[in-house]
Amino acid sequence: MEHSIRAASVEDCKDIRRLIGEFAEYLKVADEVTITQRDLERDGFSENPFFHCIIAEVPEQHKTKEGHTKIGYATYFYNYNTWCGRAIYMGNLYVMSEFRGKGIGRALMSKVAQLSLAAGCRQLNFLVMDWNKSAQDFYLRQGCVDITASKGKHVMRFEGKALEHLAQL
Repeated sequence: MEHSIRAASVEDCKDIRRLIGEFAEYLKVADEVTITQRDLERDGFSENPFFHCIIAEVPEQHKTKEGHTKIGYATYFYNYNTWCGRAIYMGNLYVMSEFRGKGIGRALMSKVAQLSLAAGCRQLNFLVMDWNKSAQDFYLRQGCVDITASKGKHVMRFEGKALEHLAQL
């Protein structure tokens, strides 16, 4: 299917927020999403952005029945791994269900990998829900390694009251 991948702009934030909501529904965590369009505008498109985003877009003739041409996205940010140096973390990769299986997800992931290599990164890291076997299989087919299984690493998180408490220690 004809599509393009491009860097997101601040004008895309309404669609990015819509896609985030759809992704959260798919992951069965819609009640956890508190981010607003304004948050995205501030955090992704300020002088020192906290994240970057790319958009998958289809031509008008392939738009959704709701009239959307922005049908997928990937968010990412750069970080540092003290074992190997520069790394990139892909926060989300999502394609609307009616456009899956057409190479768009692979194209988004490939673009993040290209950006990673252009920045001198040695790793592309991300999370996948443990129940999302189709996504796990997709990534493994691309050559990804499940470090939970191979390295015994677990992702840990502080949030809410626990984060506030930690900051006061």
